[in-house]
Amino acid sequence: MASPARTRVGRTLSLVIPMHDEAEVLDALFQRLDATVGQLSLALEIVCVDDGSRDDTWARMTARAAGDPRIRLVGLSRNFGKEAALTAGLDVALGDLVVPLDADLQDPPELIADFVALWEQGYDVVYGVRADRSSDTRAKRWTAGLFYRSFNWLAEREIPASTGDFRLMDRAVVEALKALPERNRFMKGLFAWVGFRQVGVPYVRPERVAGTSSFPYRRLFRFALDGMTSFSTAPLRVWTVVGATSAVVALLAAAIIVVRVLVVGRDVPGYASLMVVILFAFALQMIALGVLGEYIGRMYQEVKGRPIYLIRDRVGFDD
Repeated sequence: MASPARTRVGRTLSLVIPMHDEAEVLDALFQRLDATVGQLSLALEIVCVDDGSRDDTWARMTARAAGDPRIRLVGLSRNFGKEAALTAGLDVALGDLVVPLDADLQDPPELIADFVALWEQGYDVVYGVRADRSSDTRAKRWTAGLFYRSFNWLAEREIPASTGDFRLMDRAVVEALKALPERNRFMKGLFAWVGFRQVGVPYVRPERVAGTSSFPYRRLFRFALDGMTSFSTAPLRVWTVVGATSAVVALLAAAIIVVRVLVVGRDVPGYASLMVVILFAFALQMIALGVLGEYIGRMYQEVKGRPIYLIRDRVGFDD
């Protein structure tokens, strides 16, 4: 249930926009923001995080910020990835309400008005639900559905299906997120883990305004793997079940061989079948070691304690 109603009067809205090679979409992005978010009767802060862009995104944003005091820029020293860029934006955002937003306009700014209205009703987190993903390829829709089903089956804390980073968060939620110290950031999971009063708003996900996605399937697979291992130990526990099942099968097979020797007087022949069993058992061991290695690797990253991101430059800040 939502808490008592709030008011937007005197509040500040922070938009946190990670950017990587987004020069082509900047004009369209700010036109849409001025036409929608600029009409919400809220003080506005636009935090743009340049995640090591290779085009002239930073130069264009610096020129734009010179004439727009609402814009604050954070330039990372290299490409750290969207999760790190989003973390950097949340760390510096000062608003009472904070909305992560994709620069490619697949997160429609027009929906933020509905988010704010629900926040005023008392919800701490209002997230967008992609009710229609026809703008995505069939393969991407299928893999996304598979990921959400698998994650929610394995993880202790479910994340709403077909949700991304697009959401409105109360300041209390942002402070809770900033208190989480892990280096391997899977923000969708962290958004769900912190809890608070949450509600979803369905929307139709449009196509990109321009440019191409920075997330090939290889990176998406790695991203999904990070999410699974960050929020569930089930991949480790499952190998206890596999080992126990294999041991039972081996004991049954041994019993069958003993009975056959006693009754028939000879062992079960079959070099090929024996090799299949040995190779299959070896493959299971290698998979188990691979899963264990994923967790050990993440522990290694956490123990080193390196910062999640490094800032090269800042524009629009007092310090």
